[in-house]
Amino acid sequence: MKVIISNQSELPIYAQIREQIKEQILNGQIEEGTILPSIRKLAKEVGVSVITTTRAYNDLEKEGYITSVQGKGSIVLPKDNEVMKERYLMRIEEGVMTAIHTAQYIGMEEEEFHNLVSSLWKEMEE
Repeated sequence: MKVIISNQSELPIYAQIREQIKEQILNGQIEEGTILPSIRKLAKEVGVSVITTTRAYNDLEKEGYITSVQGKGSIVLPKDNEVMKERYLMRIEEGVMTAIHTAQYIGMEEEEFHNLVSSLWKEMEE
């Protein structure tokens, strides 16, 4: 797991940590069942306070990405839980909306867009 803090970011440090971990979970870099570094260890590695990493982990837990298990630490939840499914659906919707806007911008017809998506889907299955 890699977390990089930027002093130029408009996001508070805890939010930068939360968003980077969340992104790594969603894109598969951090797999379900992975035990995240302890709050103290992450704080030391990133060079921030324990309070900051605690807030990031608490937010990730509230949002359904991780769970805290006494004696084990913070564990990435499976992708099949309802909260995670909803997050993935939101990501899909955002990506599809971007693709639709781009397709409309260049004058692509709806049927042509559907055909493109269908052929790409089939390619991924191979």
